[in-house]
Amino acid sequence: MMLSIILFLIFMMLGGFHLYWFFGGTWGVEKVIPTKNNETNTHSIPKFATLLVALILISFGFIYLIKSGLITIQLPNWLATYGYWLIPIIFILRAIGEFNYVGFFKKVKNTEFAKADSKLFVPLCLFIGVIGIIIQLLDK
Repeated sequence: MMLSIILFLIFMMLGGFHLYWFFGGTWGVEKVIPTKNNETNTHSIPKFATLLVALILISFGFIYLIKSGLITIQLPNWLATYGYWLIPIIFILRAIGEFNYVGFFKKVKNTEFAKADSKLFVPLCLFIGVIGIIIQLLDK
């Protein structure tokens, strides 16, 4: 139960950051969008995408709150069967990365984003993935 609550809190915090950026906040933005050679980011993330990510992260949080048993909502069978595996897989894949700008195996390593990715985002994604898998294995 405690691991599910930890993931709930992490997802709420991550969703909160995305809502902050959606509503115009700028703190940390320079470290969360990949760039080449520390260039100023020439493209901006669409507001809709930021909101969508926020809602997905918050939904993931509520899924783990339900898993903790603190609230009881009947989830569809497919979500209970596959969703609790899909979430950790998404975050482990994010930790591995796409081999250019993101993850363990990124090629671009000296930008502000790359440094933040290596120090914070990759370990956080790996933590979320591993804890999600542990929750599933303990639930059997």
